[in-house]
Amino acid sequence: MPQSPWQRRLERAQELIEQQAFAAEILGFYLHLSRFQEQLHRDLERLLPKQTSNVSAPGAEQLAMLAGKFAPFLSVVERNGPERLAELASRLQEAGKNHWFELLEQAWRVRAPSDAREFLAQAFLQPYAELLRARASLPPAEGKYASCPFCGRKPGLGVLRQRSESAARSLVCGFCTAEWDFRRLVCPGCGEENDNRLPVFTASDFDCIRVECCEACKTYIKTIDLTKNGRADPLVDELASAPLDLWAHGQGYAKLQPNLLGM
Repeated sequence: MPQSPWQRRLERAQELIEQQAFAAEILGFYLHLSRFQEQLHRDLERLLPKQTSNVSAPGAEQLAMLAGKFAPFLSVVERNGPERLAELASRLQEAGKNHWFELLEQAWRVRAPSDAREFLAQAFLQPYAELLRARASLPPAEGKYASCPFCGRKPGLGVLRQRSESAARSLVCGFCTAEWDFRRLVCPGCGEENDNRLPVFTASDFDCIRVECCEACKTYIKTIDLTKNGRADPLVDELASAPLDLWAHGQGYAKLQPNLLGM
Protein backbone atom coordinates (compact mmCIF):
# COMPACT_ATOMS: atom_id res chain seq x y z
CA MET A 1 0.00 0.00 0.00
CA PRO A 2 1.46 3.42 -0.97
CA GLN A 3 2.31 5.86 1.79
CA SER A 4 -0.08 8.70 2.47
CA PRO A 5 1.29 12.27 2.28
CA TRP A 6 1.11 12.39 6.08
CA GLN A 7 3.16 9.23 6.48
CA ARG A 8 5.81 10.53 4.09
CA ARG A 9 6.02 13.80 6.01
CA LEU A 10 6.34 12.03 9.36
CA GLU A 11 9.01 9.69 8.04
CA ARG A 12 11.01 12.55 6.54
CA ALA A 13 10.73 14.62 9.71
CA GLN A 14 12.08 11.73 11.78
CA GLU A 15 14.92 11.27 9.31
CA LEU A 16 15.90 14.94 9.49
CA ILE A 17 15.76 14.95 13.29
CA GLU A 18 18.45 12.27 13.27
CA GLN A 19 20.54 14.15 10.70
CA GLN A 20 20.21 17.78 11.79
CA ALA A 21 20.42 18.45 15.51
CA PHE A 22 19.50 22.13 15.08
CA ALA A 23 16.13 21.13 13.60
CA ALA A 24 15.23 18.64 16.34
CA GLU A 25 13.08 21.00 18.43
CA ILE A 26 10.92 22.39 15.66
CA LEU A 27 10.60 19.03 13.90
CA GLY A 28 9.83 17.29 17.19
CA PHE A 29 6.88 19.64 17.59
CA TYR A 30 5.96 19.11 13.95
CA LEU A 31 5.76 15.35 14.53
CA HIS A 32 3.12 15.84 17.23
CA LEU A 33 1.29 18.41 15.12
CA SER A 34 1.35 16.29 11.97
CA ARG A 35 0.08 13.18 13.77
CA PHE A 36 -2.90 15.20 14.96
CA GLN A 37 -3.43 16.63 11.46
CA GLU A 38 -3.32 13.15 9.93
CA GLN A 39 -6.01 11.88 12.31
CA LEU A 40 -8.13 14.98 11.75
CA HIS A 41 -7.85 14.48 8.00
CA ARG A 42 -9.06 10.88 8.38
CA ASP A 43 -11.97 11.97 10.57
CA LEU A 44 -13.03 14.70 8.16
CA GLU A 45 -12.70 12.42 5.16
CA ARG A 46 -15.20 10.11 6.81
CA LEU A 47 -17.56 12.80 8.09
CA LEU A 48 -17.76 15.22 5.17
CA PRO A 49 -19.96 14.39 2.18
CA LYS A 50 -17.91 13.26 -0.82
CA GLN A 51 -18.89 16.00 -3.18
CA THR A 52 -16.97 18.49 -5.26
CA SER A 53 -15.80 21.22 -2.92
CA ASN A 54 -15.07 24.89 -3.29
CA VAL A 55 -13.08 27.37 -1.28
CA SER A 56 -16.01 29.16 0.36
CA ALA A 57 -15.86 29.65 4.11
CA PRO A 58 -17.06 26.73 6.26
CA GLY A 59 -20.75 26.90 7.08
CA ALA A 60 -22.19 26.77 10.57
CA GLU A 61 -22.37 22.97 10.53
CA GLN A 62 -18.74 22.59 9.42
CA LEU A 63 -17.57 25.21 11.92
CA ALA A 64 -19.36 23.38 14.73
CA MET A 65 -17.69 20.12 13.73
CA LEU A 66 -14.26 21.76 13.49
CA ALA A 67 -14.66 23.67 16.74
CA GLY A 68 -15.45 20.39 18.46
CA LYS A 69 -11.98 19.15 17.51
CA PHE A 70 -10.11 22.37 18.29
CA ALA A 71 -9.70 21.69 22.02
CA PRO A 72 -7.69 18.44 21.46
CA PHE A 73 -5.51 20.33 18.98
CA LEU A 74 -4.83 23.08 21.51
CA SER A 75 -3.91 20.40 24.06
CA VAL A 76 -1.31 18.98 21.65
CA VAL A 77 0.20 22.45 21.18
CA GLU A 78 0.11 23.20 24.91
CA ARG A 79 1.94 19.94 25.75
CA ASN A 80 4.47 19.91 22.93
CA GLY A 81 4.82 23.36 21.37
CA PRO A 82 7.43 26.05 21.92
CA GLU A 83 6.77 28.14 25.02
CA ARG A 84 5.18 31.03 23.10
CA LEU A 85 2.72 28.79 21.29
CA ALA A 86 2.05 26.65 24.36
CA GLU A 87 1.05 29.73 26.36
CA LEU A 88 -1.17 30.93 23.51
CA ALA A 89 -2.85 27.51 23.28
CA SER A 90 -3.54 27.62 27.02
CA ARG A 91 -5.22 31.02 26.71
CA LEU A 92 -7.28 29.86 23.75
CA GLN A 93 -8.45 26.82 25.73
CA GLU A 94 -10.01 29.23 28.21
CA ALA A 95 -11.62 31.39 25.52
CA GLY A 96 -14.31 28.84 24.70
CA LYS A 97 -16.20 27.70 21.61
CA ASN A 98 -17.76 31.01 20.64
CA HIS A 99 -14.31 32.53 20.32
CA TRP A 100 -13.08 29.44 18.43
CA PHE A 101 -15.90 29.81 15.89
CA GLU A 102 -14.88 33.39 15.18
CA LEU A 103 -11.15 32.60 15.07
CA LEU A 104 -11.51 29.63 12.72
CA GLU A 105 -13.78 31.51 10.33
CA GLN A 106 -11.39 34.46 10.30
CA ALA A 107 -8.32 32.26 9.80
CA TRP A 108 -9.98 30.52 6.85
CA ARG A 109 -10.63 33.83 5.11
CA VAL A 110 -7.37 35.66 5.78
CA ARG A 111 -4.72 35.24 3.08
CA ALA A 112 -1.69 36.30 5.12
CA PRO A 113 -1.92 35.65 8.88
CA SER A 114 -0.90 38.63 10.95
CA ASP A 115 -0.46 37.08 14.40
CA ALA A 116 0.24 33.80 16.18
CA ARG A 117 -3.48 33.13 16.76
CA GLU A 118 -4.16 33.07 13.05
CA PHE A 119 -1.09 30.96 12.30
CA LEU A 120 -2.18 28.44 14.93
CA ALA A 121 -5.75 28.36 13.62
CA GLN A 122 -4.53 27.84 10.06
CA ALA A 123 -2.29 24.98 11.19
CA PHE A 124 -5.44 23.37 12.63
CA LEU A 125 -7.46 24.05 9.47
CA GLN A 126 -4.76 22.79 7.11
CA PRO A 127 -6.06 19.16 6.91
CA TYR A 128 -9.55 20.50 6.18
CA ALA A 129 -8.16 22.74 3.42
CA GLU A 130 -6.10 19.89 1.98
CA LEU A 131 -9.13 17.60 1.90
CA LEU A 132 -11.34 20.19 0.18
CA ARG A 133 -8.63 20.98 -2.34
CA ALA A 134 -8.18 17.28 -3.15
CA ARG A 135 -11.91 17.03 -3.87
CA ALA A 136 -12.11 20.26 -5.87
CA SER A 137 -12.14 20.65 -9.61
CA LEU A 138 -9.33 23.17 -10.03
CA PRO A 139 -9.04 25.48 -13.02
CA PRO A 140 -5.83 25.14 -15.04
CA ALA A 141 -3.12 27.22 -13.38
CA GLU A 142 -1.65 29.85 -15.68
CA GLY A 143 2.07 30.32 -15.26
CA LYS A 144 1.93 34.11 -14.92
CA TYR A 145 -0.07 33.96 -11.68
CA ALA A 146 1.70 33.25 -8.40
CA SER A 147 -1.38 32.60 -6.29
CA CYS A 148 -2.89 29.27 -5.33
CA PRO A 149 -5.53 28.15 -7.86
CA PHE A 150 -7.68 26.83 -5.00
CA CYS A 151 -7.45 29.21 -2.04
CA GLY A 152 -5.77 32.26 -3.56
CA ARG A 153 -2.86 32.42 -1.13
CA LYS A 154 0.72 33.22 -2.06
CA PRO A 155 2.91 30.13 -2.49
CA GLY A 156 4.76 28.95 0.60
CA LEU A 157 7.57 27.23 -1.29
CA GLY A 158 8.76 26.01 -4.65
CA VAL A 159 9.76 22.59 -5.98
CA LEU A 160 12.12 21.58 -8.77
CA ARG A 161 11.44 18.29 -10.54
CA GLN A 162 13.21 16.69 -13.47
CA ARG A 163 11.26 17.00 -16.72
CA SER A 164 12.81 15.84 -19.98
CA GLU A 165 16.30 17.36 -20.05
CA SER A 166 15.84 20.10 -17.46
CA ALA A 167 14.34 20.81 -14.05
CA ALA A 168 10.96 22.52 -14.02
CA ARG A 169 9.69 24.64 -11.14
CA SER A 170 6.30 24.44 -9.54
CA LEU A 171 4.91 26.40 -6.61
CA VAL A 172 3.19 24.89 -3.59
CA CYS A 173 0.56 26.40 -1.33
CA GLY A 174 1.52 25.79 2.28
CA PHE A 175 -2.13 25.81 3.36
CA CYS A 176 -4.08 23.54 1.00
CA THR A 177 -0.93 21.98 -0.62
CA ALA A 178 -2.09 22.75 -4.18
CA GLU A 179 0.81 22.69 -6.65
CA TRP A 180 1.03 24.47 -9.98
CA ASP A 181 3.65 25.13 -12.66
CA PHE A 182 5.51 28.44 -12.63
CA ARG A 183 8.38 29.74 -14.74
CA ARG A 184 11.79 29.50 -13.08
CA LEU A 185 13.09 32.95 -13.95
CA VAL A 186 10.17 34.97 -12.65
CA CYS A 187 9.69 36.35 -9.15
CA PRO A 188 6.45 34.93 -7.72
CA GLY A 189 6.13 38.05 -5.59
CA CYS A 190 6.17 40.81 -8.19
CA GLY A 191 6.72 39.22 -11.61
CA GLU A 192 10.29 40.50 -12.07
CA GLU A 193 11.92 38.70 -15.03
CA ASN A 194 15.43 40.21 -15.10
CA ASP A 195 17.63 37.33 -13.99
CA ASN A 196 20.25 39.81 -12.77
CA ARG A 197 17.75 40.88 -10.12
CA LEU A 198 16.81 37.32 -9.13
CA PRO A 199 19.79 35.98 -7.15
CA VAL A 200 19.74 32.39 -5.92
CA PHE A 201 21.63 31.35 -2.79
CA THR A 202 22.51 27.91 -1.49
CA ALA A 203 24.28 26.55 1.59
CA SER A 204 26.33 23.38 1.98
CA ASP A 205 24.25 22.26 4.98
CA PHE A 206 21.11 22.27 2.82
CA ASP A 207 22.16 20.63 -0.41
CA CYS A 208 18.69 20.50 -1.98
CA ILE A 209 17.35 23.92 -0.94
CA ARG A 210 17.61 27.12 -2.93
CA VAL A 211 16.84 30.55 -1.49
CA GLU A 212 15.39 32.41 -4.47
CA CYS A 213 15.38 36.15 -3.88
CA CYS A 214 14.16 39.21 -5.73
CA GLU A 215 15.93 42.57 -5.63
CA ALA A 216 12.85 44.33 -7.03
CA CYS A 217 10.38 43.52 -4.22
CA LYS A 218 12.92 42.21 -1.64
CA THR A 219 11.04 38.96 -1.07
CA TYR A 220 12.29 35.38 -1.18
CA ILE A 221 10.97 31.86 -1.46
CA LYS A 222 12.72 28.59 -0.69
CA THR A 223 12.65 25.97 -3.42
CA ILE A 224 13.26 22.27 -2.74
CA ASP A 225 15.36 20.71 -5.51
CA LEU A 226 14.12 17.13 -5.79
CA THR A 227 16.61 16.47 -8.58
CA LYS A 228 19.32 16.57 -5.91
CA ASN A 229 17.49 14.68 -3.17
CA GLY A 230 14.56 12.49 -4.08
CA ARG A 231 13.90 11.66 -0.42
CA ALA A 232 13.13 15.26 0.48
CA ASP A 233 9.57 16.21 1.35
CA PRO A 234 8.94 19.81 0.29
CA LEU A 235 6.85 20.84 3.31
CA VAL A 236 9.11 19.19 5.88
CA ASP A 237 12.44 20.19 4.35
CA GLU A 238 11.26 23.78 4.02
CA LEU A 239 10.38 23.83 7.70
CA ALA A 240 13.67 22.19 8.74
CA SER A 241 15.73 24.82 6.93
CA ALA A 242 14.80 27.64 9.32
CA PRO A 243 18.43 28.87 9.53
CA LEU A 244 18.12 29.92 5.90
CA ASP A 245 15.15 32.10 6.86
CA LEU A 246 17.24 33.81 9.52
CA TRP A 247 19.97 34.43 6.95
CA ALA A 248 17.55 35.81 4.36
CA HIS A 249 15.92 38.15 6.88
CA GLY A 250 19.38 39.36 7.85
CA GLN A 251 20.01 40.24 4.21
CA GLY A 252 16.87 42.37 4.09
CA TYR A 253 14.52 39.95 2.34
CA ALA A 254 10.99 39.14 3.54
CA LYS A 255 9.46 35.69 3.06
CA LEU A 256 6.75 35.71 0.44
CA GLN A 257 4.42 33.58 2.60
CA PRO A 258 5.39 32.23 6.05
CA ASN A 259 4.67 28.58 6.73
CA LEU A 260 1.97 27.46 9.17
CA LEU A 261 4.31 27.77 12.13
CA GLY A 262 4.91 31.42 11.31
CA MET A 263 8.42 30.85 9.95
